[in-house]
Amino acid sequence: MNEAIPIRSGDYWFKVIEMLQQNWALVAEAAHGVTVYFVSDASGVFDELKFTSSAEAEQALRLNGFRRYAEDPRSTTFLRCPEPPFTARPHPNGPIYSSGRFWKPA
Repeated sequence: MNEAIPIRSGDYWFKVIEMLQQNWALVAEAAHGVTVYFVSDASGVFDELKFTSSAEAEQALRLNGFRRYAEDPRSTTFLRCPEPPFTARPHPNGPIYSSGRFWKPA
């Protein structure tokens, strides 16, 4: 698997799942609008969702419990963003967000 995924974005979002585990999201410009890539702490991309605009993606991320890393100064003291290179690595529970299982539509 471990296919490289070139993500050109520094717009990190995070959601604390449990103690010492976060799911990260990167909002990246795409031909259709934006793609939100969901990334593990170990830089593995496990899911993605497409949106028509950054505003739509941001609204959906907030609705689903994600916070923008740059807007949360406290988080920068104890969380470290995953770093490139990003590679495709499936989540043990499958595509948890794009399947709708753990994603509320806006």
